[in-house]
Amino acid sequence: MSDSPNKTLWVLNGPNLNMLGQREPDIYGATTLADIQTLCEQFGAANRLTIDFRQTNSEGELIDFVQEAHASADGVAINAGAYTHTSVALRDAISAIAPPVVELHLSNIH
Repeated sequence: MSDSPNKTLWVLNGPNLNMLGQREPDIYGATTLADIQTLCEQFGAANRLTIDFRQTNSEGELIDFVQEAHASADGVAINAGAYTHTSVALRDAISAIAPPVVELHLSNIH
């Protein structure tokens, strides 16, 4: 194992993801957001990644998270929920930051 410092991955979650495990389990399953956070943190610990895991129902706060990640993150994974399809402001914020950003979905988008 190398002595290089940990990288920081921000995992950002948008509206209604706090309801996972309760909301439409036939589509989204029984796994809660807390379960997903635990899995991410375990993966991070095993792979020398610091995980900064956040959720908000607010579009503005999600944009603030993205902008904050610009200075602090080595990468961003984002499930923006409904904002994925509706927020030009969030799209602009993502294109304005340096770290790579990967969009995530829980359900089959096709």
